[in-house]
Amino acid sequence: MEDKLPKALMIQGTSSNAGKSLIVTALCRIMRRNGINVAPFKAQNMSLQSFITKDGGEIGLAQAIQAFAAKVEPDIYMNPVLLKASGEQGSQVIVHGKVYKTMKPKEYYSEREKLWKAVTYSLDYLKTKHELLIIEGAGSPAEINLIEHDIVNMAVAEYLNAPVIIVGDIDRGGVFASIYGTVKLLKFHETLIKGFIINKFRGDFDILVPGIKEIENLINKPCIGIIPYLKNAGISAEDGFSLTSSINNQISLLTGTIKIVVLRLRYISNFSDFDPLKIEPDVELIYSLRKEDLLNADIIIIPGSKKTIEDLKLIKELGVDELLRKLSKNRTEIIGICGGFQMLGKKLIDPHGVESSLKEIDGIGLLPVETIFHPYKITTQVEGYVNSKPSITIKGYEIHMGETSGEINLFHIKRLATGESIFDGATRENIWGTYIHGIFENDSFRRLIINKHRVKKGLKPVEFISSWQKIKEDFIEKLADNIASSLSMERIWRLIGI
Repeated sequence: MEDKLPKALMIQGTSSNAGKSLIVTALCRIMRRNGINVAPFKAQNMSLQSFITKDGGEIGLAQAIQAFAAKVEPDIYMNPVLLKASGEQGSQVIVHGKVYKTMKPKEYYSEREKLWKAVTYSLDYLKTKHELLIIEGAGSPAEINLIEHDIVNMAVAEYLNAPVIIVGDIDRGGVFASIYGTVKLLKFHETLIKGFIINKFRGDFDILVPGIKEIENLINKPCIGIIPYLKNAGISAEDGFSLTSSINNQISLLTGTIKIVVLRLRYISNFSDFDPLKIEPDVELIYSLRKEDLLNADIIIIPGSKKTIEDLKLIKELGVDELLRKLSKNRTEIIGICGGFQMLGKKLIDPHGVESSLKEIDGIGLLPVETIFHPYKITTQVEGYVNSKPSITIKGYEIHMGETSGEINLFHIKRLATGESIFDGATRENIWGTYIHGIFENDSFRRLIINKHRVKKGLKPVEFISSWQKIKEDFIEKLADNIASSLSMERIWRLIGI
């Protein structure tokens, strides 16, 4: 590259959910295919979907997936500021992978300069490691009431002098007005905006031509591509990716379905934990709190929660705790992940007010453990094995503010961030819980759980084991193919000077 200076390209949207994460992911893979050392970046992300890096830092899940697409290790500098909504308390602010403090909007905006320093430090660091940065904006850059507080959109583009492409979502309607309005409201930054993309288009492309020509003339910017509506795009809420099954035809003549219900909690977090279950052709997975669904379930999962005590109170208000206790006697398998694990215990104790104003609350009482919340957060990748079946190995990560004690003996794990070896999780008959996020990404473990219920129903266990990693990789490859064929890559190469 000329003078060995890193290049940058920024993808911004006319609104949230315009498709920025998807396009950045695809571009990371496209660039990597062309031999470019590329990395993703998003200055500030607001999401309850997070990922733990190898050094124990917490970043948005979308940036981790984008890093996988770029074939680089996820890094805390790829998402220096992560906001995790915490209800009336405001948002937990994570800076460079570690909890900074919980703040309400006014307080957050007052710390703009400190947070901006974290952003610029991250950009300067990444520029020394990579040839190209593909940068994702947040929401809309044209929220004129917030521009003075901006650390994620045009402020980043200005800092890097990065070309910007605006993405508009035609599926929600008003795409031409939103593109026009976005560009015109950013008149002081207009020279950085180099074109626009229309995303999620259904129908005949020829119908769009008159509108595209008109808007190109009005804003003096070219259309860089029209991306069709991708039914299985894999993008879910809060910058997560939800991969639909691509292997349903790989196993024939499967009879019977294992019904799994994940409790639809108010503050559910890291719901991507359960995506691997969706790829299994003999599994039906839904999110619900309805009594009818729970009564018909083979497996009920209590997921992680950003506000564990509040969601436990919700479960009790709805009588779901009583129903779980009854179903546990009928041999329904009940699983708790992270906050769900804590809820399954006897007590949750919060002496420091980390979770709630309540100092103590009874849990559901199905596991012989209790949890004490502490102000510090444990964040680490882990690897290990099932204690009773060491041949079944597992990997995943921990993200939690509490520590649980009692009969902890389900998994033997090593915390990679610290090197310590510990036991994790608890089990009692058909009930178990763990702190390990990503536990169902472990193919052999996932199939072991499902086959247990097949046998229980009088069905043969399935020997075929789906590869979650292969499915993720195939998804990214197909996504890159779709995006590359929909965009004018020649224009993009010229924009980044390659």
